[in-house]
Amino acid sequence: MLGLNTNVWLAFAAVYAVLAVCTVVLYFVRTRRPERDLTELWQRTRSWWFMVTAIVVAILLGAPGVIALFAFVSFLALREYLSIVPSRKEDRLVVLLSYFVIPANYALIATDHYGIFLIFVPIYVFVFFPFVMVCIGQVKRFLAFMGTLHWGHMTAVYNISYVAFLMMLPAGRNPDGAGPGLVVFLLGLTSLNDVAQYAWGKLIGGPKIVPSVSPNKTWAGFLGGWATTVAASVLVAPFLTPFTLSTSLLVGAVIGLAGFAGDVTISAVKRDLEFKDTSDLIPGHGGILDRVDSLTFTAPLYFHLLYFFHF
Repeated sequence: MLGLNTNVWLAFAAVYAVLAVCTVVLYFVRTRRPERDLTELWQRTRSWWFMVTAIVVAILLGAPGVIALFAFVSFLALREYLSIVPSRKEDRLVVLLSYFVIPANYALIATDHYGIFLIFVPIYVFVFFPFVMVCIGQVKRFLAFMGTLHWGHMTAVYNISYVAFLMMLPAGRNPDGAGPGLVVFLLGLTSLNDVAQYAWGKLIGGPKIVPSVSPNKTWAGFLGGWATTVAASVLVAPFLTPFTLSTSLLVGAVIGLAGFAGDVTISAVKRDLEFKDTSDLIPGHGGILDRVDSLTFTAPLYFHLLYFFHF
């Protein structure tokens, strides 16, 4: 706990300061303008306090804490996903076995088996579950269900778990923040991108970018959020990451674009299945998948850019 870099402590303080300011402003707006319905915004703010604190506590507990937290996130995300996708009574055994992918995947992270982790879900899980379906004699809707199941494993388990693997990278390669700094940087920029896209979209409005998938998203929101994320990456990277100026520009640009792509991709899944939210677990936000939709794309891309340039 006491081994955290000073820059990470300052990042925690900055995040809590922003939350405190937002909470105070929202409280006074509710008091002065009681006719305005700010229930959802108030719920979102309260949920952010809880989520930020959970992440901070996990980081303070070190790699085991972050691994345990994101294993739990993966479990909730996979459960939500499997609860909304079409399945049959005959698929129950395979659905049950799907949950064992989570402890196996995160055990590889905890034991720092990077090479096996890279291919475990994309290859071993990919070939195992179709074989199980064949062995139990299920061939109807075989391709559709296997594709659906593997997509869930990739997004809800594999992609998200890259956040946890950041804690296993050699601390000496990132003296300004070590693993915790890398985690805070990724989660902070991904969340900022979501908020900035929403804020710029509301402020400027204008043409819709993907109206058939997400009617509220505009070009102004996307470009404004993307530019904000790139600027934040350049400003914050020197304190939490080993990125050079050019690399921080690239990483900010990738997170901005990937965050948007993850958001609208999960929205497309929900629209296809005719769901607004994957659950009501997080007040004001919806479900876990609704909250980590951007992270399912930003986490693996960020990790591999980081690994390519600095590890």
